Amino acid sequence: MYPVICKIGPLQVYSYGLMLALAVIVCTHWMSREARRLRLSAELIYDLVFWVVIGGILGGRIFYILLNWNFFLQHPAEIVMVQHGGLAWQGALMVGSLAGVVFIRRRKLALGPMLDLAAPYIALGQAIGRVGCFLNGCCYGREVSWGIYFPVHGARLHPTQLYSAVGLLLIFLILKKFRRLRKVPGQVLVLYLMLASVQRFCIEFWRADHEVIWAGLSIFQIMSIVLFLLGLIVNRLLTRYHRSSSL
Repeated sequence: MYPVICKIGPLQVYSYGLMLALAVIVCTHWMSREARRLRLSAELIYDLVFWVVIGGILGGRIFYILLNWNFFLQHPAEIVMVQHGGLAWQGALMVGSLAGVVFIRRRKLALGPMLDLAAPYIALGQAIGRVGCFLNGCCYGREVSWGIYFPVHGARLHPTQLYSAVGLLLIFLILKKFRRLRKVPGQVLVLYLMLASVQRFCIEFWRADHEVIWAGLSIFQIMSIVLFLLGLIVNRLLTRYHRSSSL
């Protein structure tokens, strides 16, 4: 794998950080182009993405640190080394979404349509980010004879990072299609939440970097179940609200 893409003098370009930056650039560009049909300026989208990314990185990092507290107690300098990998999806989703909602409310924009505009690109950004995980060697899978050799682990492993990237890319395409069909604002984001939860739940069976804590499931699988059920509840509430407001 290639944790460090290249060195420019004393500067090291980390693959994980580079792919995160690429994800932000690609998703912001495409999202700003689509925003024109909603009569939204590109500057507004740039500001929204900025706060969502900041919130997502902070939330994802804090949650990851809490889940690996013993390691960071022994290596406190690693807490700020985000370029080495280590963002928990659930934490990034919660804090990033909160930052986005606060921004949208302060700008007095329609919440549902804005969230639906962003939802496919959340999945796309994750897909690109998972390629960074693959190059970095984090979020690795279980050992398997036919797997990809990871020098950092000295073994052939399931390339779970690539499984995730393909799954998230498929979710991106599904959400893009569903957005044209949906009638209830907010349902695209809810569908993302449910599909991403299913994807993560399944991938966890091949991952080797998380311990089983209950009933053969990892903490991330349990949280995926909770988020999926939350998506069902929110979808029900959105549908009821839409019907009542249409009467």
